[in-house]
Amino acid sequence: MTLHLDSVTLTYPDGDRRLTALDRVTLVAQPGSLTAVVGPSGSGKSSLLAVAATLIRPDSGRVLLEGRDLAALDDRDRTTARRDEIGIVFQSSNLLASLTALDQLLVIAHLAGTPLDAARQRARDLLDAVGLAGQADRRPHQLSGGQRQRVTIARGLMNEPSLLLVDEPTSSLDTERGLAVLDLIRRLTTERGLTTVMVTHQRDHLVAADHVVEIVDGRLAGGMTSPSPYAAGAGDPATLTPARGRDAS
Repeated sequence: MTLHLDSVTLTYPDGDRRLTALDRVTLVAQPGSLTAVVGPSGSGKSSLLAVAATLIRPDSGRVLLEGRDLAALDDRDRTTARRDEIGIVFQSSNLLASLTALDQLLVIAHLAGTPLDAARQRARDLLDAVGLAGQADRRPHQLSGGQRQRVTIARGLMNEPSLLLVDEPTSSLDTERGLAVLDLIRRLTTERGLTTVMVTHQRDHLVAADHVVEIVDGRLAGGMTSPSPYAAGAGDPATLTPARGRDAS
């Protein structure tokens, strides 16, 4: 499904005035592509992701998912849309300490009312897809940081969303594990036809993106998404390199 943020403005109260977090932002992200939103801390990246995830309703503008304005829905319908159509990968894994990797995913399926047998098979398939088939019975403290982030990605995909929103996915990882996570997000986006939006302040993350948007002080620098001069390499995450034959944006 295509995500279209149409002239979105978001403000927050700041004493006796309001602080503008997003200023008439327009962005389009397409299925099967990874759009990276890059900018310094405090630039509005997280606000953009929260609006796209329907966690915050904007002051004005539309949040269109395949033409339906999510911002116009009531709270109950926005919660349903978030559960059924949107996968969110937070900066911190936020895994429940007492649950195994498999159970982390099953909780999400339970909330959606998915029958247990079907949910269990899907959860195992997803853990296999993120390279954790042998870790299904391990709890968070038994997993490495990179493995926990992979569980978080699998959890975000548990209810078969069409839109995947990713917030600083490698902030707590070293370079090698971070590249592995980026490579995984890139691969799953392509294989599953996901519309993926990833916010980051690290420009070396752009190697995984199809399109790059820069946000500064709540405004997109240069307007809508433009082709990235980068693409994911094949195989080993270490092969993530600038793409050949693309014009720099």
